Amino acid sequence: MKKLSAAIALITAALAAASFAACSAPDRNFGDSGHWSGMEVAPDAGDGFGEESGGFVHESIVENGFTEVAEESSSYFSLDRNTASYSQMRYQIENGSKVYADSVRIEELINYFDYDFAAPENGAVAVSTYLADCPWNPAHKLMMAGIKTAERKIESVNGNYVFLVDVSGSMSGDDRLELAKKGLIMLADNLGDGDVISIVTYASGVATVLDGGECSESGKTAVKSAIDKLKAGGSTNGGDGLKRAYAVAEKHYITGGNNRVIIISDGDFNVGISDTNTLQEMISERTVAEKSVYLSVLGVGMGNMRDDMLETLARSGNGNYAYLDNITEAEKVLCTELNGTLMTVAKDAKAGVTFEDNVIKYRLIGYDTKLISKDEFEDDTTDTGEIGSNLCVAALYEIELAENAQGKLATVEVKYKDVTGETETSESVTAEALTSTPSSDDLSFVACVAEFGLVLRQSAYAENASLDSVSERLQGLAEYVASDAYRAEFVKIVGKASEIYGADK
Repeated sequence: MKKLSAAIALITAALAAASFAACSAPDRNFGDSGHWSGMEVAPDAGDGFGEESGGFVHESIVENGFTEVAEESSSYFSLDRNTASYSQMRYQIENGSKVYADSVRIEELINYFDYDFAAPENGAVAVSTYLADCPWNPAHKLMMAGIKTAERKIESVNGNYVFLVDVSGSMSGDDRLELAKKGLIMLADNLGDGDVISIVTYASGVATVLDGGECSESGKTAVKSAIDKLKAGGSTNGGDGLKRAYAVAEKHYITGGNNRVIIISDGDFNVGISDTNTLQEMISERTVAEKSVYLSVLGVGMGNMRDDMLETLARSGNGNYAYLDNITEAEKVLCTELNGTLMTVAKDAKAGVTFEDNVIKYRLIGYDTKLISKDEFEDDTTDTGEIGSNLCVAALYEIELAENAQGKLATVEVKYKDVTGETETSESVTAEALTSTPSSDDLSFVACVAEFGLVLRQSAYAENASLDSVSERLQGLAEYVASDAYRAEFVKIVGKASEIYGADK
């Protein structure tokens, strides 16, 4: 199968010269505590993907179970840094609704936040380990692998960006096309003279609105004028739009530069390709020969939002995926995380964790749709995920230790291709987890987020998990939480969820 190189760039809005304070999350209006109409209903869409509720359509998720080390000592999975599930969860909670279970991808909740993981001294990736008691199951421990990437700034290379914008009728509205347009205009303001922007739109048909526009001051005027004129109407021919966008990206390809397609859509493909299986095949076959073009997926909109389509795009195209629920999220994506959004530093990233006999059994929390085999882990040609500049990714395991366990518990290996230079170099980094491995405030917070996710998705592995327990432990992390606006917002979200779900949770 040919490879489509890709990485996330949750494209939407950048505030030029904006500070972290300008990007911090404001107080929000949570609205009534009643449920959305239809939130409890989940009809089957017929292909194993389309579980629908509350205006979102999601891929059905089967959670990872516990594995006995005596039967299989290693687990392998693709690494990325998607965050769409977190902002979808936030939207549902803030609108007074219970959260639809299959919209909760716990690793995306955890990876929404930044952590104080050790940064790489050499290479593009560093990995460290942490160990703590498991709050929802006192008989178990939590083991976390904390991954941090090196920093690379977008101005270090010239960029070739193709904005692929869904302008179909379903994109009409302030929270869809209008929000996307504001974000693209602000993004254009943050690009440099050596960058090139093209704009491709799709609805009933496909159009190249701008073909290789320069990002000089005069060029940006034309770019922003083209964006401002975009109007919504018609059906949604996303498949042909993708084909055109990759062709335009190849036409303006910059050797050694940052080449990427950025799709902005609600995922409601209803002309041409309209199911996830066909979309997956098409994306997997799309390539631009030996040239690396990264795919960025940004979801917008409510009502008929096809999360399953956008998740498939990101996974099949080796991209990452974010969901934009408001302008604050846009500011986070391209204000506080600008370099991480636009600059990939670890390509085809994947993790392998091998447990020792000191561990009886283990369960990977999250990454349910991103498991790979041992052969895929060892094969350098396997398509896996991409991670951007200066970002944190966490992998959390719930483990049961053997009686009187001492010493080594596991070895964590992260494989990736370093793309910080003109050539790709396959590299790996390892870390060991010991019974003496310390915990951290980061792990304590991650445990809160994970437990919150277990409750929301009504996990079979939740044991004694509860929102009350999460709230209580967050209070004990008050100083840590207060140091970050997004963590502070999470505390408010947990409080609102407690109101919605009631004392039984």
